[in-house]
Amino acid sequence: MITNENRIKIAVVGDGTMGHGIAEVFAKAGHEVTIIGLNAESLDFAKKRILLSLNEFVEMKLFEADQIQPVLSRISFTTEIEAAKDAKMVIEALPENMELKNQTFGTLEKVCAEDAILATASGHSVSEVISQVKKRDRVIATHFWFPPQLLPLVEVCGAPETSRETIEYTCDLLRKIGKKPAIIDKEIDGFIGNRIQFAALREAWALYAAGVASADAIDSVVRYSIGRRYSVTGPIESADLAGLPVMVNFADYLQPSLCNDKKPPEKLYELMNIKGGTVYNRSREEVEKLTLARKKELFRWLASDMEEDS
Repeated sequence: MITNENRIKIAVVGDGTMGHGIAEVFAKAGHEVTIIGLNAESLDFAKKRILLSLNEFVEMKLFEADQIQPVLSRISFTTEIEAAKDAKMVIEALPENMELKNQTFGTLEKVCAEDAILATASGHSVSEVISQVKKRDRVIATHFWFPPQLLPLVEVCGAPETSRETIEYTCDLLRKIGKKPAIIDKEIDGFIGNRIQFAALREAWALYAAGVASADAIDSVVRYSIGRRYSVTGPIESADLAGLPVMVNFADYLQPSLCNDKKPPEKLYELMNIKGGTVYNRSREEVEKLTLARKKELFRWLASDMEEDS
């Protein structure tokens, strides 16, 4: 529960999909948030997206309608990075432009108080964004997953210079706003979630490109088997439950035949280069319907998480 005593000021640099979602999460938890955006037009769009999201929570009976305006009142919008000067935590959520990210962190170090925590929400490691930062013990990665309003995971990873105090404070703050931080002990490209996701995607793409099965068959295999198990027990837990002797011995047999290509199959590039090309080639209406179905399922899981935590 956020009270006046533990309420802090948050600044989010970037008003795109991740930025406005992260800002919403902190504001709903009771914190004062400043979104620093590109221009007035993008900031106005971010505000509309936050309002839309809050109304979706109301529709799903996970938020009270009379709390929408109090949440919005806790969020301010500006294009001036100097507005981050009073923030206890600043979260960078800019496009994946490394020069821009490094410049931004260099500016934030000059603007913000010495004890302010500077975080990046991107899939890049801290070490890739701090070339212009001198006091590196307070910089950390907080990799939120999309959409941040619905997915509880935040991958937390420091650079070698990041202090233990910074990591502990960040994780404690994330837990208090309802997130589930997972600490990564060593910097690695893409963190953990993306690496596992793309390892599975590499094999799925390879099977599809080789004509082993249709895309629908491959997706059905995942959706109705390991997808359901992994929502309860992760891959290492699942292997433990099955029995390490069984899983390790089968891995000895299977792993040599798994795809280890360094690039996606040529078939994917061919599809990508066709105007509007995708594997499924769904209509806009079909895409919207599937997107809505996935969002409803994420809401269902979030409701379950909230019930467990209450």
